[in-house]
Amino acid sequence: MSTLIKPLRGLCPAPGRAQDVAAPPYDVLSSDEARIRTAGHPWSFLHISKPEIDLPVDIDPYDPAVYAKAAENLQRMIAAGVLLRDRAPCYYAYRLTMRTDRGTHEQTGLVAIASVAAYEANRIRKHEFTRPDKEDDRVRQIEATNAQTGPVLLAYPSSAEADRLIAAMAQGDPAADVTLSEPTHTVRHQIWRCDDPVHLDALTRCFDGMAALYIADGHHRSAAAARVAAARRIPGREISSDYFLSVIFPHRQMQILDYNRVVKDLNGLTADEFLARLGEKFRISPSCDAVRPACPGEFGLYLPKRWYRLNIDPQLFSQDPVAGLDVSLLSDHVLGPILGIRDLRRDKRIDFVGGIRGLAELERRVDSGEMAAAFALYPTRMDQLMAVADSGQVMPPKSTWFEPKLADGLVSHVLD
Repeated sequence: MSTLIKPLRGLCPAPGRAQDVAAPPYDVLSSDEARIRTAGHPWSFLHISKPEIDLPVDIDPYDPAVYAKAAENLQRMIAAGVLLRDRAPCYYAYRLTMRTDRGTHEQTGLVAIASVAAYEANRIRKHEFTRPDKEDDRVRQIEATNAQTGPVLLAYPSSAEADRLIAAMAQGDPAADVTLSEPTHTVRHQIWRCDDPVHLDALTRCFDGMAALYIADGHHRSAAAARVAAARRIPGREISSDYFLSVIFPHRQMQILDYNRVVKDLNGLTADEFLARLGEKFRISPSCDAVRPACPGEFGLYLPKRWYRLNIDPQLFSQDPVAGLDVSLLSDHVLGPILGIRDLRRDKRIDFVGGIRGLAELERRVDSGEMAAAFALYPTRMDQLMAVADSGQVMPPKSTWFEPKLADGLVSHVLD
């Protein structure tokens, strides 16, 4: 009988090799950036998650040779003893500690495999659309390697029992302890494994009592896993592809940063005309300092060398889970009607800047002349994400930027 989650025999770095293996997620680096990161690092998991880096620079990233190289590199790392398969099914506690100039953030969750059947029944809930080409890419990666090598980031609603059981695992010396450094921050990744049958059963039963889990990040990975499961399904028999690799955190610990917008032009308006149009729906206050919104409905606007604080007319707030999001308020009252940007997925006049880059990145993009204006947004909250998922709706594109990011390579799910 299918359970919501199960332990797995993870494929993990051998003792002492985690620092050699651990890598940022495949989709946060370009191929060129990955080539630079892996120079002199033959065991980096990027050789599996972005295998085009080991092929000619002009190769199509969706070429069959790319997926074949991923499988080859995975087998090379297994043969060299860099990656080892755990002998018994385990759950793994996973702690992320991020340090930035704004402080320290810590969250501790569970590595498990999650039920595809629960995903298909909407017990594991989504909040965004996927793109077929990206789904196809992940399907080919799974099929070529016969493994799920990147986890889906999930959230569980408040559960003191789950918190207690996971915390009990995260004791003593970790099996992996890795710090990855980025220009704006560092993230420490710690993994503890647990194969005690009593503890595993308690965790499985605890999660089975939850009404739902929520996809935070990794919609393409989960959708691809479901497609592979459908193709491999054996009626009346549960197999490894019926579950997908996940890391599950308590929702209240998860951190969503602002996901800001920059636009190339003001749709034929002068700066003064643009501000006048904004004044119809916003209270505008010039600011001598960079504006980081302090509450929902507040926005920062940057025009060349000048910041403004925008506060939307309270009458424009909506109780609808999607329309009430700050990203929706900006689209519905500024980007669409004033700037003529209505398709955030395809319009080349808009770009998106993750909040981890800071407000200085917005200033740089505008002052360089590349962009005409930038908008700083108040971050989407986890309770808003869950409300959207519960309502069966989807968020606008680029609504959430989760930090810290999970590392690839610390635990993979082999499809037996």
